[in-house]
Amino acid sequence: MLKSMTGFGRAVSEINGYVITIELRSVNHRYFEFSSRIPRQYGFLDEKLKSYINSKVSRGKVDCFVGIEALNTESAEVVVNNTLASAYVKALKEIAQTYELNEDFGAYSVARFSDVLLVKKSEEDEDALWRDVKTVCDEALEKFTSMRTAEGEKLYNDIKSRGEHIIEIVSFIEERSPQTVKEYNDKLVQRVHELIGDAALDEARIIQEVAIFADKVAVAEETVRLRSHIDQLDEFLNSSEPVGRKMDFLIQEINREANTIGSKANDVEIARKVVEIKAEVEKIREQVQNIE
Repeated sequence: MLKSMTGFGRAVSEINGYVITIELRSVNHRYFEFSSRIPRQYGFLDEKLKSYINSKVSRGKVDCFVGIEALNTESAEVVVNNTLASAYVKALKEIAQTYELNEDFGAYSVARFSDVLLVKKSEEDEDALWRDVKTVCDEALEKFTSMRTAEGEKLYNDIKSRGEHIIEIVSFIEERSPQTVKEYNDKLVQRVHELIGDAALDEARIIQEVAIFADKVAVAEETVRLRSHIDQLDEFLNSSEPVGRKMDFLIQEINREANTIGSKANDVEIARKVVEIKAEVEKIREQVQNIE
């Protein structure tokens, strides 16, 4: 089933002494791009999560938030980074002296600076923690994928209907194109009569001119390719694989055939229909940018 690149999923679970929160968001992107916010002490999870999520998501800019709260705090110890704290105090005193301010900062003010207070915990089993995080990640991914699939269904319906409309226009062009040749023949005969009156027509010459015109405005090859491209578009829409990039390329080919028909067809009605095709192609192109 088609999937959108836009999605959101969140899961929270208490598991093996931890409260683990995983939140996933994604938006459109040409490739897979991953960024995460993970507590510093659990930084080893970043690459594991990136690799695991990439195995489930092929395209899109994915932001991942990870919250891990240890319920057992008996083994935790808060220590002071004295080197950094001294540097902050020295800097604050320098500011106070330079600008003639009161040195009214206290321990709480210094402790609020980043990394002055450090939490040290006993060694954790990284493999066991990763298994727990992965379990919660699977829950978040299920919701995330469900949303992307629901959005993908809307994209499917829209692109499908526009593809069908293009085929209707192609059918009109295929019916109209031979008529333009007949109309050219009639106009040519009429024009010659206006010029030479009742004199005998050079039918061979007229047939030759009409044949040249017919060859010049023939769009059968282009309409056949357009039908083939729309058939392939349908195949992509029903594919279980990520097809966004392939569809983007295919849309370029459809647009190219439409442009060729527009340049060859010497007819106002066909020209208008070509404009309709190009309008539909542009709308499909916009939707394809959202597809994984």
